[in-house]
Amino acid sequence: MTAPPHDRLFDVLTATWPAARVLPVEPWHLRQGNGGGQRVSAATAEGAVTGDDITDAERQMRVMGQNPLFMIREGDASLDTQLAQRDYQVSDPTLLYVAPTEALVADLPLTDAMPSWPPLAVQRELWANGGVDSARVAVMERAKGLKTAILGRSGDVPAGTAFVATDDNIAMVHAIEVDPAQRRQGVGRRLLQACANWAIGNGAMWLCLAVTRTNDPANSLYRALGMVEVASYHYRRAPEVTG
Repeated sequence: MTAPPHDRLFDVLTATWPAARVLPVEPWHLRQGNGGGQRVSAATAEGAVTGDDITDAERQMRVMGQNPLFMIREGDASLDTQLAQRDYQVSDPTLLYVAPTEALVADLPLTDAMPSWPPLAVQRELWANGGVDSARVAVMERAKGLKTAILGRSGDVPAGTAFVATDDNIAMVHAIEVDPAQRRQGVGRRLLQACANWAIGNGAMWLCLAVTRTNDPANSLYRALGMVEVASYHYRRAPEVTG
């Protein structure tokens, strides 16, 4: 089974973790994130970009109350070079993983990983403790496709949570958070398997997710589960927002 093309996965990333507003101003898609993080605030190039285009995008992002931020995907080498020449700094190199959903499903007791939408208070608390604040939960609420939040338990203790949403036949997992006291006990594995169980039940043939290159435990888990790295991206941040 051939994995979806890279541009399709980026479309799913955008659809399942949507910005508050997207302005299609040639050659850009400019995003207003409302505090929801880099992914919903970064501009992306939809064609060849000149220095004047970058200056225009910087101005419009500042008008939106955001510091200039760009997502650099495969094929954006020229933009990457131009931003480096403006002293933009690289932020959060990230990998995209994908696997057939059927390869990740597992027979799990409902008490180990329970789907719930809207998220329960305990899920919101787990996310908040891990830095996934209300602005990021608002991103989840904006997603228009099928979606759910998975509550993972270790025994009777809430141990982790994750958000998963679909775009056509692809499901994307976001905001996996495991209570630090419950790590290295298989909670992350069960959360991902529960996401796959939910996704295949809702017609998704593929399960994908994004994770920073520096998150070694997560990268090791996804590879151990048979997920394959298929694409990458990073951000370029304006000099005044470094440090």
